[in-house]
Amino acid sequence: MMTTKPAAARSRRDYVTAGLASMMGTTIEWYDFFLYGTAAALIFNKIFFPAFDPLTGTLAAFATYSVGFFARPLGGVIFGHYGDKIGRKSMLLITLLLMGVPTILIGLIPSYEHIGYWAAVLLVLMRFLQGIAVGGEWGGAVLMAVEHAPEGKKGFFGSLPQAGVAPGLILSSLAMGAVAAMPEEDMLAWGWRLPFLASVVLLLVGWFIRVKVAESPDFEQMRDKGAKVEVPVAEVLKHHRRALLVVVGARLAEVTWFYTVVTFSL
Repeated sequence: MMTTKPAAARSRRDYVTAGLASMMGTTIEWYDFFLYGTAAALIFNKIFFPAFDPLTGTLAAFATYSVGFFARPLGGVIFGHYGDKIGRKSMLLITLLLMGVPTILIGLIPSYEHIGYWAAVLLVLMRFLQGIAVGGEWGGAVLMAVEHAPEGKKGFFGSLPQAGVAPGLILSSLAMGAVAAMPEEDMLAWGWRLPFLASVVLLLVGWFIRVKVAESPDFEQMRDKGAKVEVPVAEVLKHHRRALLVVVGARLAEVTWFYTVVTFSL
């Protein structure tokens, strides 16, 4: 098992690797998340809901998109719980896989013409898994970055996961823009699948970077002292309820506007 170096003994490379892993992880996961949103706006109504009229099909595609948002709090609770009990690093590796693999599988789902409504069922299932992954990734990546940060730079390191969101949006937009330039028949037949299948490259890069990061020094210290909490979510609800509600409200105000602009405006 890898042992975390004391803060004084850790090198600049350790800090850079931890920061890069947090940023790269969110870039990959938000590439997958935004890719789905763009496809839901422009393509999925024709692939998975052709039996509906165009407007109803688009609304049905967006309904599958919303599944990811409902799953995110559940992912936060699950991975937050086990991140506090087992470790941050292992949970972040799992969230990376849980986001990347369903994204690749979306690119392999047969269309409505081949398996009927089962296509939409599989799509919703993959989207639910993506939402679970993002819910666990976001808080875990910020926590890992901050707990690895050198003295006096915790705020900067905590911003790195957020900085990784924009590259994910740009990459997903470029990918979908490239396939949109194809003839419509080819794009709807197989071209739309390419950005989803290409996620395997980002997944491998992210895994290679993230697996090199040591466990959080704060978690190691907490474990060595035997200070772990049995049910972390219960501890939060019992002692930090007001702060939790404030944070939830602040995030809702932000993300409602953000996703309206970047996805539903398409």
